[in-house]
Amino acid sequence: MLKIYNTMTGLKEVFRPLVPKAVRMYVCGVTVYDECHLGHARSALVFETIRRYLKYCNFKVTFVKNFTDVDDKIINRAKELGIPWQAVTAKYIKAYYRDMKRLGIGRATVEPRATKHMADIIGLVRALARKGVAYQVNGDVYFQVQKFPAYGALSKRKLEDMQAGARVEVDERKRNPMDFALWKSSKPGEPGWDSPWGRGRPGWHIECSAMSMKHLGKTFDIHGGGMDLIFPHHENEIAQSCAATGKQFARYWVHNGFVQVNQEKMSKSLGNFFTIREIFEKSEWSEDLTGEILRYFLLTNHYRSPLEFSDQGLREAKSSLDGFYDLFNRLKERGKTTGPVNEKLTTAIERTRLAFEQAMDDDFNTPAAVAELQGLRSGVNKLLETGLSTKAREQARQQFRLLGSVMGLFQLEKWRFNVDLSDIGVRGLADEEVESKVKERTEARRRKDFKRADEIREFLKSHDIIIEDRPDGTSRWKR
Repeated sequence: MLKIYNTMTGLKEVFRPLVPKAVRMYVCGVTVYDECHLGHARSALVFETIRRYLKYCNFKVTFVKNFTDVDDKIINRAKELGIPWQAVTAKYIKAYYRDMKRLGIGRATVEPRATKHMADIIGLVRALARKGVAYQVNGDVYFQVQKFPAYGALSKRKLEDMQAGARVEVDERKRNPMDFALWKSSKPGEPGWDSPWGRGRPGWHIECSAMSMKHLGKTFDIHGGGMDLIFPHHENEIAQSCAATGKQFARYWVHNGFVQVNQEKMSKSLGNFFTIREIFEKSEWSEDLTGEILRYFLLTNHYRSPLEFSDQGLREAKSSLDGFYDLFNRLKERGKTTGPVNEKLTTAIERTRLAFEQAMDDDFNTPAAVAELQGLRSGVNKLLETGLSTKAREQARQQFRLLGSVMGLFQLEKWRFNVDLSDIGVRGLADEEVESKVKERTEARRRKDFKRADEIREFLKSHDIIIEDRPDGTSRWKR
């Protein structure tokens, strides 16, 4: 039975969607004014994994993830670069898709953009004004937080104790410092749309309310994002949405933890800021391979816990994946042509499947799920020593692929064992050179020229290539 930690209640709750076997989920996407960073990567992977597991559990998932493509930061970046604001959003949306492809993260069911939903946004602001919870000041429209008694329930804050949040400008025209903008009048040269309050653009918070309700309805199942969005963004979304509809907005609030470097939150101001592009392009690895290493690293930490980013963590992830792919290569080799069903293997697979699902049912506990897969890897390695049929080998391999697919792992047919995270950029022999040497050594062994065979083995060993001879006279190699 799936349980999800709900930020609103502070409890793990049994997940019961509004419609049986169907899930409607909204996740706040990026504001497209700059390259995505590692924090974006973590959030994207967390909710991609949640989506994958829900599908694994036979839920039909409607996943909506937006782009904020009109915002003060976008306008400022356009001025900084001396280009139109539309060019800024186009550039960084393209960069976002590049990074997600490298991470192996697919597109959402719907990916709405604020600029394509102006009618919905204006309609929602108008509804709030009619209900008397919004007021106009010289072309700007503000939400009056004192008229929403439940304000602060998500972030566990009291209105009288609150300070203005990151995107809340202190403005003497406000009735309360915590009132937030629903609509902003446009200055000359800034993007704007016609509205009942004059030409302007939406506030940040109203965009997500309008887009989520447009595509998922007034009440939906899961709303997600990083912990930094709890206040003020998600708090404000709840206030304006519930005030407009009189209904519950989202039923489960899910938030992923921060990425840290040296136990400090990653940020530009501290100089410990890493973009996804920087992490990928500082090495010469293939994109798919690098993506799987980063995914494995991110998933071995619980999504709600802080994540300490380090080269050592990446090295450990690479080493673990080497162990898995080494096993997969062994499983692809020909085993006994016939043989009874291996009861020990069948039992190990079933036990792992149940434990894997139990871990994921416990608030998507990916570290525990990965640990179960590591245990199965150890068990299958031991069974291989006693001999497994080709059919049994394929049975084990398919189970790893099935469970791994929930997290986007173990899907590659070829794995580069020669990537060394401690010495990025250093290359040994190319695969083709190694294959040629192994073939030459096999021929030498066939001719009983063991001196030459040993010379080739030592040559390959000096280049960190390990040769493993099989009983049938063939050999396999790995770095």
